[in-house]
Amino acid sequence: MSSWWCVQTESRCEHLVRLLLMRHGFETYAPRIKRRSRIEWLFPAYLFVAEREQFYPVLWTPHVVRLLMCGDRPAHLAGDVIAELHQRESKDGFVRLPTVQRLKHGQNVIVQKGAFSGTIGLYDGMSGHERARVLLELLGRKVSVELPESALTPLDIVAVEPNSRY
Repeated sequence: MSSWWCVQTESRCEHLVRLLLMRHGFETYAPRIKRRSRIEWLFPAYLFVAEREQFYPVLWTPHVVRLLMCGDRPAHLAGDVIAELHQRESKDGFVRLPTVQRLKHGQNVIVQKGAFSGTIGLYDGMSGHERARVLLELLGRKVSVELPESALTPLDIVAVEPNSRY
């Protein structure tokens, strides 16, 4: 597997630099992701170029800020790193990022921000648009409230029997 170089571009010039480098015969790779309905670069202002004998044409390409260097030569990125990114691509060409579920259905949470700050509730899942449903005890009954997921912290409560010694 061949090695790759990492190129930093001016902001929002990734696609243009990629086209200019491909015109000069360089193989390029700029992974993209789909977040909601928007298409974004996985590494904004960076792209990868397959290693070749001469690297000066890359340095002198318009809108290139720099080529990441190791001493007086470009830094090498192993080909299997790029291959791993290619393996994560779906059929439509977007890299699938692993999802980490921070909260589990039925888990106790504490509200850290907002009007219900300090209130303990029960996580009831996501309602979309990064909003979480939480069941809170309000006025003697359980009420479903939608809050930003970032406002919640998992709460691990250890049950202690009454009249027991710590």
